[in-house]
Amino acid sequence: MQLLWFIPTHGDGRYLATATGGRSVTFPYLRQIAQAVDDLGYTGALLPTGRSCEDAWIVASSLVGHTRRMRFLVAVRPGLVSPGVAARMAATFDRLSEGRLLINVVTGGDPIELAGDGVHLNHDDRYRLTDEFLTVWRQLLSEPSTDFQGDYLQIQGGKVLFPPVQTPYPPLWFGGSSPIAHEIAAKHVDVYLTWGEPPAAVAAKIADVRRLAEARGRTLRFGIRLHVIVRETAGEAWEAAEQLIRYVDDDAIAIAQKAYARMDSEGQRRMSQLHNGSRAALEISPNLWAGVGLVRGGAGTALVGDADTVARRILEYRDLGIETFILSGYPHLEEAYRTAELLFPRLPLENGVQPPRHHVLSPFGEIVADTDFPRDRQVSAS
Repeated sequence: MQLLWFIPTHGDGRYLATATGGRSVTFPYLRQIAQAVDDLGYTGALLPTGRSCEDAWIVASSLVGHTRRMRFLVAVRPGLVSPGVAARMAATFDRLSEGRLLINVVTGGDPIELAGDGVHLNHDDRYRLTDEFLTVWRQLLSEPSTDFQGDYLQIQGGKVLFPPVQTPYPPLWFGGSSPIAHEIAAKHVDVYLTWGEPPAAVAAKIADVRRLAEARGRTLRFGIRLHVIVRETAGEAWEAAEQLIRYVDDDAIAIAQKAYARMDSEGQRRMSQLHNGSRAALEISPNLWAGVGLVRGGAGTALVGDADTVARRILEYRDLGIETFILSGYPHLEEAYRTAELLFPRLPLENGVQPPRHHVLSPFGEIVADTDFPRDRQVSAS
């Protein structure tokens, strides 16, 4: 298993739907989060994309020199950039970061935002363009020269002169819940991502994508994108969940849900359907809470509970075939530490970097009365 974190380039804070407790997206703050991700031993971090976010490629490029081992999951947007330019960007970043790039393929699900960027294709046509884009992108990074004649792209003598470190190219990650998205995943990508739906729904997605991939002689890995609210006790965790949405009123919910309703994203439709804009029943599956999705697009669910319980729920997803978990929490800096402290020891991770139990050269916890090293104290989870 691997855990990744999230770089909140669209804003951060202690509460949703309010400027109270909010934090400005500044480079020093983003650097703090990235360095926490790096030092704590997360595999890497996802950088979001869209007009509400700072540009993911520029942010990742600015942070790579301030980190040592974390990987950056950065979006390419078919239709917004040509496959040749995207391939050269990927190869350059991968070389200069010494192989720390992961590619998140984002087709996009908001027609109004896409129209503002000059893309005027319907849902299925955008995925057909994505199919052509990935065909060309993969050829450019694995073959000496590329010619391609499609319905959306025409390439003559395409080349990438300086290859990436990772061969044949940085891994491709991709999420999409519609039938055509599953076909694209099965044909092209390395990791299929789902948002945090209840386990039965996730199992059905995995089964469908796996079946389609096997028909093409391919195997995929699977990942999930979730928020997490983990505390030492269940009571503290659920109280933190309620505090997160304490300023979310009916007007904020109505504004957000109206915006999501205009989208043609099947994944967003499924996220919104989990709560239907109502606070009445936000625990949609044991410890899976849909409160974030009341006012946030995309990933709208969180695992909530004490550390043992949240770890157990994560392992239930692992048993379905999920290998990679992209987690986040508000505020992202503090919650990166809390999640690492409480969950890393309870999970079979490839990436967990555990601090030494006793280290005489560096205090582990504050020294007691200027003389004694602090002792471990077990807190019972409930």
